[in-house]
Amino acid sequence: MCTMIVEKVKIEGSGKGTQGWFSLQQANISYDHPFNAPYEHALNIDFVNESQGPSARVAVELSESAARELVRTILAVLDQAEAGGHL
Repeated sequence: MCTMIVEKVKIEGSGKGTQGWFSLQQANISYDHPFNAPYEHALNIDFVNESQGPSARVAVELSESAARELVRTILAVLDQAEAGGHL
């Protein structure tokens, strides 16, 4: 049995939802049962702007291996951008 794990982080960026683009203010990251993905548990990320209501939300549910690969790839791209003088 897994207890839900949740962390929240303030972020800056943009997301595209059903109503179009909106500014992002927070990401809610959890490890719990997904709503749609075919896994017993998943890493769930909700990118949100709570001040704009429930339609200002982009959700993803990732397998453990996909989440780890995404983290590695994000860090690799940022390292390349930094090495190229872009950051």
